[in-house]
Amino acid sequence: MAASLSTNRTASPKTRARLRRQLRVRKKVFGTPERPRLVVTRSARHVVAQLVDDTIGRTLVSASTLEADLRSLEGDKTTRAREVGERVADRAKAAGVSAVVFDRAGNRYQGRIAALADGARKAGLEF
Repeated sequence: MAASLSTNRTASPKTRARLRRQLRVRKKVFGTPERPRLVVTRSARHVVAQLVDDTIGRTLVSASTLEADLRSLEGDKTTRAREVGERVADRAKAAGVSAVVFDRAGNRYQGRIAALADGARKAGLEF
């Protein structure tokens, strides 16, 4: 994400704080071909998880609650996030990836973010 705080002057203080945390963490977290970055994007209704190789700037695999079969899944948003984590881990293993670097994008490690991480760990992804 190339957003700077100076370009987000109209954003709410909560959003600005999350962007500040995201930029601070992004300086240290970098995905390689051996350990790609597991990026979690959270909105009010959906969760998207992607494995990104930052050396070439390419998304390797992704999973989302926007997929048709996950839209119809029963349960709350946390349950769906856990399923997204399991799916991205299964797809990563099929692509030959077993270890990742977790990037929570400035979000707190609780609720849907933690459920997604737990689902990915349960499916065999290491981080």
